[in-house]
Amino acid sequence: MNPVLLNNETENEIPSLERFNDWINTVIKHHGKFFQVSIEIVDKATSQDLNKTYRGKDKPTNVLSFPLELPEFIKEDLIGDLAICAQVVEQEALEQNKLIINHWAHLTIHGTLHLLGYDHIDDVQAEEMETLEIKLLGQLDIKNPYD
Repeated sequence: MNPVLLNNETENEIPSLERFNDWINTVIKHHGKFFQVSIEIVDKATSQDLNKTYRGKDKPTNVLSFPLELPEFIKEDLIGDLAICAQVVEQEALEQNKLIINHWAHLTIHGTLHLLGYDHIDDVQAEEMETLEIKLLGQLDIKNPYD
């Protein structure tokens, strides 16, 4: 099923705040506890700079996750920040023959799961994370992004 575009959205623009909220709320419902995520849409140069600084990779990337690390005695709903590169999201969606809006959803959920501690460093972790991504995207009527 293809998503219905909202409020005069076009397929190749940055999604609305409503979209981001829907995607984050899907993860919140699964997680069972409220949290907040800060999302910044960045250009390729900023993405590359962040990726080089924090991951040692000198190239732009689709999404970077920056978990908020506070002492346990400080209670905060914000779990971290996502930096999503619009140009990379669009380029990847076109290369992978995916709807751009669906790729935005996938990367938002993917980055949020990283903020919650999921990772894909080894095969077992990757399988767990990808299975959850597929499940959550399915709840949004978005097909498996790994097919």
